[in-house]
Amino acid sequence: MGSVDLRYEVAQKAYIKLVLHSLKHPTSAVNGILIGRVSASNDTTVEIVDAVPLFHSHIALLPQLEISLILIEEYFSAKGLNIVGYFHANERFDDHELGGVAKNIGDHTCRYFPQAAILLLDNKKLEGLKKSKERGAVMQGCI
Repeated sequence: MGSVDLRYEVAQKAYIKLVLHSLKHPTSAVNGILIGRVSASNDTTVEIVDAVPLFHSHIALLPQLEISLILIEEYFSAKGLNIVGYFHANERFDDHELGGVAKNIGDHTCRYFPQAAILLLDNKKLEGLKKSKERGAVMQGCI
């Protein structure tokens, strides 16, 4: 089976929310859910239109995560949107790997939306936003 190259478009609203959530809690692991849809004009493009920040500590608390996902799904499905990904920023400045809990949440997201985007924010680039006018992306795709 041939693989299809997916493209992700992140709306300004979503990008700002995930960056600000990470900047507000620079010494904590933070995570959140990406909201969007597959483009109506191109089925290889996932439009990420919003982000819902979740936790900034204790990201491994399963009951809170499950309840959050149910509420997010109910709220946004009424607007014709779905959960299309997950974002994560590590607590350590030099940590550039997606940890076990983050991988599990990302895998869970991919089970329900196979084209899901899993984004890891780069803490060094986030810190650089405070000091310069650099406009480069502060995240990398993991899956």
